[in-house]
Amino acid sequence: MELLDGFCLVDLSVPIKIPSPEELDPTLASSLAAEITYLNHQDTVPLVSNYFGCRKEDLHGGCGWATERIVASSHAGTHVDAPYHYFPSSGGKPARTIDACPLEWFFGRGVVLDMTCKKSGETVSAEDVQQRLNALNYQLRYGDIVCIRYDTDKTFGTSDYWNEHPGLSAEAVRYILDTGVKVIGVDSPGFDIPFGKTKQKFAKSQDKSILWEAHCAGIEYDYVHIEKLANLDKLPETGFYIACFPIKLDHASAGWTRAVAFVPEKGRR
Repeated sequence: MELLDGFCLVDLSVPIKIPSPEELDPTLASSLAAEITYLNHQDTVPLVSNYFGCRKEDLHGGCGWATERIVASSHAGTHVDAPYHYFPSSGGKPARTIDACPLEWFFGRGVVLDMTCKKSGETVSAEDVQQRLNALNYQLRYGDIVCIRYDTDKTFGTSDYWNEHPGLSAEAVRYILDTGVKVIGVDSPGFDIPFGKTKQKFAKSQDKSILWEAHCAGIEYDYVHIEKLANLDKLPETGFYIACFPIKLDHASAGWTRAVAFVPEKGRR
């Protein structure tokens, strides 16, 4: 965190990294795992010297350039899900891809709703959201970026991060969006409860409404959400700003973001 004109900057992002095999659900690893090839200053000497038609000795310090090659999902690391991720249509119109979402959505007033009381596999209800807002004496409106805090980010780098977290219910998502909010974020890897727990619940109930329920609320609403936020425990509950501009991936269902909170110095934790 650094002070900038009276504001403290808080990093709200987790990195895109090569995961350990034990972190991921084997059935999802192929689509979620990032592959990063790191090339250092010596690795690229042949490339650079061949390109410039020079010898290694001609290069500054005998060095090329450092670079990386990355193969990763658009949903790796902290990222913004576009409406197109949830369904082909949103609110009765063709769903926006990430490059078509308005920039004004991605800078706004931050609101943190503390749901750390929720256990893995439990869902946040509309009543839970209403109670937290009442406790804060706060009314949501357009321009707010609502962050749901579970503290799941504290297990980042372990299997618990992927498989042991709460989630939002469809009714909670609709309750928030009905206020005019366009961005909701969570500090867990998924908007819903873990897939394994959804599968168990469906096996018992055969209730199809619980399948990806929080995501599928986006079929009715034109909005975006952020997954894999971090450090929400370092923020006040209101009175700060968030910037979460997504990378402009052409016609993509999501885009990586380096989400940052701007917290007044007097209000930081």
